[in-house]
Amino acid sequence: MPRSPEPSADVGVRAGAEPLDRDALFARWDALTPEQLRAQGSMKWTMFPGTIGAWVAESDLGTAPAVTAALHAAVEAGHLGYLPRAVAAEHAAATSEWMRDRYDWEVPRSRVHHLADVISGLDVALAHYSRPGSAVLVPTPAYMPFLTVPLAHGRAVIEVPLADDGARQVLDLDAIDRELAAGAGLVVLCNPLNPGGRVFERAELEALAAVVERHGARVFADEVHAPIVFDGVRHVPYASVSAAAAGHSITVTSASKAFNLAGTKAAQLILTNDADAEVWQKLGPMAGHGASILGIVANTAAYRDGRDWLDATVAYYDANRRALRDLLAERLPEVRYRMPEGTYIAWLDVSRLGLGDDPATTLRERSGLAVTDGRACGAAGAGHVRVILATPRPLVERIVDALATAARQPA
Repeated sequence: MPRSPEPSADVGVRAGAEPLDRDALFARWDALTPEQLRAQGSMKWTMFPGTIGAWVAESDLGTAPAVTAALHAAVEAGHLGYLPRAVAAEHAAATSEWMRDRYDWEVPRSRVHHLADVISGLDVALAHYSRPGSAVLVPTPAYMPFLTVPLAHGRAVIEVPLADDGARQVLDLDAIDRELAAGAGLVVLCNPLNPGGRVFERAELEALAAVVERHGARVFADEVHAPIVFDGVRHVPYASVSAAAAGHSITVTSASKAFNLAGTKAAQLILTNDADAEVWQKLGPMAGHGASILGIVANTAAYRDGRDWLDATVAYYDANRRALRDLLAERLPEVRYRMPEGTYIAWLDVSRLGLGDDPATTLRERSGLAVTDGRACGAAGAGHVRVILATPRPLVERIVDALATAARQPA
């Protein structure tokens, strides 16, 4: 029996793309209903039956046509086995090109390695790229697994609440300095910030790098939300700000959030110094185990051929965050909300709505709105909820209606 050919480097990549009609795309997204979204069967819309799904960070808007075409092509060609070297190499090249074009960051393709997801990257950083047994600093509010995954590695987690300069949340460098001086070994930096939506500026990152370098510590940089920024804000990769930052950081990113690909399982770990690259080589091929061929194909197609679609979705999310601002100002001025500079995640202070100590459960029970309780993001999140705005614009109004309904009901 003749053997099937080895998959080529362009498996599922650069599938034909038609010109993007934003008006038609936005109209289609606006027309999506909760019933349709529930019928699609995503975890976001089925975990809590009958509710408005706004709790898990995935998008209701699908993915780029180029990604869909690439996945169909790979499946039809039967490429469902182990990851071929040629496909992995093309993925690394596409990532390198994306970093150069989007962020002016020159990353050699040899320093891009595949993983299953961001949390796999944190596992690698904890096991191989940080001082054994040292505590992990997590600026809060934080992405929930950052507060629990280190515990599974036998590491203490130290929450360092973000400071507030009156206009935005900022890193508390004095607190980080104190904890590193006391022996903590790793800072988890989520940029853009989930939740909260801050996009840290170069000067802020340079200041953090100086503190970390002074104590011989490391930084795990989660930059998975980097493609989603607003108002001319520019994402600056942490490892790009200085030689010191490049020498002590591990960067993990993916197209998974921007292109709604979390279930396909692929991310990129970027190493920016020779010592870390040598460690990776010693770990062997199992270090990247868990990344799927379909996830790699999808990420490669997103980086190469999904840019126009991404720009359209960012414009749509931008309008959603502004709609939320206007609706809250009109109907629920008690809710404190700063529009995110990046991400499609809203961080709402609902402490004045009378929703009790568990506002997420109260909202679900009183008005059928499923959100994440802020306490899951650290002690600093008490009285807050995390709301996902990657949703049809009419549902943003439904979300505000649900908040108002819950607030009107007696405790």
